[in-house]
Amino acid sequence: MEMQKKIMARGDRLSDLPDSILIHILSMLPDGGKEVVRTGVLSTRWLSLWKSVPVSLDFDFPTTDSENATLDYLASIHRELYYWKSSHKIRRFSVWRLSYKERYAKDVDLWVHFATKLANVEHFELGFRSESHPKYELPQFAYKNVLLRNLALGNCQLNPTGSVNWTSLVSLSIGDVELTEGIMQKVLSGCPNLECLELDDVSGIHHLEISSVKLRELTIQDYFDDLWLVAPNIQKLELSGFCCEIRIRQRDVVSLVTAMLHLYFENNLEKKLSYLKELLHSVAHVENLKLGTYCIECLSILELKGWQFPPSSRKFLELTVAFEQLDFPGICSFLQSSLDLETLVIHWYDNRPRDLLSRYTNEDEQTRRFETHNFNCSFPHLKTVKIINFYGSVLPLVKYLLKHATVLEKFVIVAAFEKTDYESDASPDYVEMAQELLSFPRSSPHASVIFSF
Repeated sequence: MEMQKKIMARGDRLSDLPDSILIHILSMLPDGGKEVVRTGVLSTRWLSLWKSVPVSLDFDFPTTDSENATLDYLASIHRELYYWKSSHKIRRFSVWRLSYKERYAKDVDLWVHFATKLANVEHFELGFRSESHPKYELPQFAYKNVLLRNLALGNCQLNPTGSVNWTSLVSLSIGDVELTEGIMQKVLSGCPNLECLELDDVSGIHHLEISSVKLRELTIQDYFDDLWLVAPNIQKLELSGFCCEIRIRQRDVVSLVTAMLHLYFENNLEKKLSYLKELLHSVAHVENLKLGTYCIECLSILELKGWQFPPSSRKFLELTVAFEQLDFPGICSFLQSSLDLETLVIHWYDNRPRDLLSRYTNEDEQTRRFETHNFNCSFPHLKTVKIINFYGSVLPLVKYLLKHATVLEKFVIVAAFEKTDYESDASPDYVEMAQELLSFPRSSPHASVIFSF
């Protein structure tokens, strides 16, 4: 009896804490959902506290062709939403990978209504499997919401008949859908505070003009139509995947600070090379540039063809490259156009066949070119170099950088790891390679070489 009184006393002291502290404590419970609700049985003081605890509701449909399994999962979502309808703090509501059929439209409408009208969530994600046809069309009532801050839609058709009112939206992602320029402009005009826009496998837009001064980040992935982009206020641009010709002019992206080009090229290589040259001219003014594997391969082809890379003012350069020496001349030639460079990051990440470059040359020929070609250009501002997934094949490039970076302060080498059945180990010849690297001459008296495992 005495112990019970002590426990009750402790419970009373806990209940005397302010709501804000109790809600913070409850938000740290695992499962952040039903476990929180169960605390309501502790006392009348706790009975309604759970309603103010921020929770996230995430539903991911299992990959199945079973109609019964799909219907069961639909029903389970409805039960969950009924369970949570009294909550005041549903931060995030996400439903993904439903193989949509028209007979499910009312079910999905209920989810959208819950997210945009009842729960007033700040982060709403709704995506369907790519084979879904016809696509689910977002209901008109969903275009009026002043609390939504993040919205991601996949395989979801947009067709607002009136104006769009998403005044609090700061992040918008649209994927796997065909749009028109009119719809896109209507959506953008209804998002005056939008900061980040992502278009993933979107088609139908040939001219995209973004005039908002607040929209600073734009990502375009797998765009299969030609597109002319005018976005004078964006600061970060990422183009990735299998893209057709997304054309920009330097004066149309004058505020651009960071450009990420992770493009893949297949057919009509000569046309793609010409397109890449245009892109490199358009982003020559950016401070930060990141190039993916296929772009690096094309740089090497352009170097073989004698093309002079445009001079740039970039200060940060990140290159993602395959495990081959074929690219060394192209990399070095590109570096010669980056004399203001302060930081260089090279990430070796795969060993896929160099199909494009091998049509023009072979490794022996490229090695001879690298050794005999005049790449004796110093880098007067390069202070930091970092190579991730270090392999012995990159030693010639390391030697070149150490020799020509005259003010180098830090050269970081991150070892490549070989996966075994039990663990990941550094390459067995890593120590030997490290010793050889330390023997290379350095033009900067302040250069330190740092090895990381």
